[in-house]
Amino acid sequence: MQKINESRMNNVDDLQISILASGSSGNALYIESPTTKLLVDSGLSGKKIAELMSQIDRDPKDLDAILVTHEHSDHIQGVGVMSRRYNLDVYANDKTWQAMGSKIGKIKTEHKFLFDKKELKTIGDIDILSFGVSHDAIDPQFYAFQKNNKQFVILTDTGYVSDRMRDALKNADAYLIESNHDVSMLRMGAYPWSLKQRILSDKGHLSNDDGALALVDLIGNETKRVYLGHLSKENNMKEIARNTFKEILEQKDKGVGEDFFLYDTDPEEAQKLFRL
Repeated sequence: MQKINESRMNNVDDLQISILASGSSGNALYIESPTTKLLVDSGLSGKKIAELMSQIDRDPKDLDAILVTHEHSDHIQGVGVMSRRYNLDVYANDKTWQAMGSKIGKIKTEHKFLFDKKELKTIGDIDILSFGVSHDAIDPQFYAFQKNNKQFVILTDTGYVSDRMRDALKNADAYLIESNHDVSMLRMGAYPWSLKQRILSDKGHLSNDDGALALVDLIGNETKRVYLGHLSKENNMKEIARNTFKEILEQKDKGVGEDFFLYDTDPEEAQKLFRL
């Protein structure tokens, strides 16, 4: 994926980001510039989102918009209430709007915006590129955020990472990448076989191993931070995910802890803001 405005130098107005919540029980991410403050998904109650934002000393009243990735409840539970309570614009593609309309309640017409796959939008002073993923939602898409020649990529809720996606998303400064399950834990766990098949399918979720192998092809000289996201509470553990990624990356001569760092995420605790 070509970075935009490559001539611009790093600046005090770089993006700041916090993964507010990441996991099967709910997902939300906060990203800001000096003039623009956004949520990506709001998969928890409005009250919980406000609590998570308070952990990073931010107020939902200052938000400008919510970007929606897909219509699953762990990504949209709080979208409607957040939009109504704080008069927030909401961006999603047309099929996602149709699929989530009855789930999020009434959104004022002036707050409804389309954001199609493969589209570039500039919201405030943040450039945002959308791209499709392989997941069992009607038309799922995720986002790459760009400013001052820096790029942050969100890549979760996908059953696999295609060669096209790997080429397009290479060498971002930071990633939130899916590390949903340990395959052995999932296979031996209590989920019904039909659900296990769904998770393991090409329209399910990336395992620790698959996420790590995708990351091998994604990271480059600019990559400094990798956050492991969307961990299953039942079929994964932070330590297992981190160790799997570290082992595979080091086998491929990627310098974990030297060239870049791995970070956990949590469904209940916001990650500290980091500057891109």
